[in-house]
Amino acid sequence: MTAPLAAEAARPSRTAVGAAVAALEARFGNRVATGQALREQHASNLTWVPNQPPDAVVFPVDTAEVQAVVRLCAEHRVPVIPFGTGSSLEGHVNAPYGGVSVDLSRMDRVLAVHAEDLDCVVEAGVTRKALNAHLRDQGLFFPIDPGADASLGGMAATRASGTNAVRYGTMRDSVLALTAVLPNGEAIRTGSRARKSSAGYDLTRLLVGSEGTLGIITEITLRLSGIPEAISAGICPFPSIGAACDATILTIQSGLPVARIELLDEVQVRACNAYSKLALPETPLLLVEFHGTDALVREQAERFGEIAADQGGGPFAWATQAEERTRLWQARHDGYWAAMSLRPGAKAISTDVCVPISRLAECVEGSKRDIAESGLIAPIVGHVGDGNFHCLLLVDPEDPGEVARGTALIDRMVARALAMEGTCTGEHGIGQKKIRFMADEHGPGALDLMRALKRTLDPHGIMNPGKVLDA
Repeated sequence: MTAPLAAEAARPSRTAVGAAVAALEARFGNRVATGQALREQHASNLTWVPNQPPDAVVFPVDTAEVQAVVRLCAEHRVPVIPFGTGSSLEGHVNAPYGGVSVDLSRMDRVLAVHAEDLDCVVEAGVTRKALNAHLRDQGLFFPIDPGADASLGGMAATRASGTNAVRYGTMRDSVLALTAVLPNGEAIRTGSRARKSSAGYDLTRLLVGSEGTLGIITEITLRLSGIPEAISAGICPFPSIGAACDATILTIQSGLPVARIELLDEVQVRACNAYSKLALPETPLLLVEFHGTDALVREQAERFGEIAADQGGGPFAWATQAEERTRLWQARHDGYWAAMSLRPGAKAISTDVCVPISRLAECVEGSKRDIAESGLIAPIVGHVGDGNFHCLLLVDPEDPGEVARGTALIDRMVARALAMEGTCTGEHGIGQKKIRFMADEHGPGALDLMRALKRTLDPHGIMNPGKVLDA
């Protein structure tokens, strides 16, 4: 068995860090920052993981400058931590061994749009909302929507998905090609604009989801979709979590082309009503959306209403007005902050698992029982059309008993998902927090291969150390 990577990810000496920062300041001037507040902003602040700031933050503006940063850090064997918008929930941007945070936010150009081929090329710092604003007049949109206005480079690095994944897939499906800077400072191009290829190893898929541990993604070629002619969204309450999940399963199994189907448990609905000034029925409910022509959207909505009624759900209220849809989806995207308001002053930890769709109801109901037994406030939301759901635990981090119960709850959720042939994370990624589940999910052989790939590409362990594999 290949040894863990901990020994290779040692904190560099202060001399090495000082030399690297001095070299970066000589090269980039005032685009290198060492102030404490900014460094802390570039570390994790949405998790239970302690804030672990880098020693410096640098702001490159193109791939060549990212290469220069990585080469200088590699020379001094100082860690490099890629940073997009900082919306990660698993500690991806923390710097547990110090080092340099590479903030890609100034690499924010849309480089090309090929409307006739339904693709575009963007720099890593472009956010999904900025891209969609750029595309709107061309009748196109980028459908992957994780909720936060994340950078597309970060979304690729974490293999993000979100509310539209049931119809449009995830970042794994959306990235055609990319440019990445490897740990030695070399820039490579993977993939092409062709929709398929049999040419060699799929390096694009290797880097998508690698969480910055194999290289820094600087440019991405993305699939696009046409803006639908008609969109309808609506809500449907259910008497129980199980009934809502069963309706979801039947909807997917019947081949109904739903664009989004989101579950909110009664705790999350109560939070959304208070936070977003809504009057939703405070029972488990599904928030759904259909895309297509006017006639097709109407037919899909009617068919969904029939499926929901068969499971005891309803009434299904749907609308085509953009303002009503926007208000509903904004409330869903504000679910994190709404849930936080249920226990002011608590620390939140958001965790997710994903299971085969046929096991969804069983998995969610089991998690609800675990939450009740823990005594914690922990609302559930989910992109249930693809078997993925989230739980937001609200805990006092100063109470060891609560922290222990929260950790045990996450462990039980993951164990159940793995027993159902699912995964410990459907879209959040591993980061720092879920490293402990990697062996159970992948087994020793696959994990050893991952470590071997990491060592081959990053022999000195400088690229986002302490993430994905053994910290």
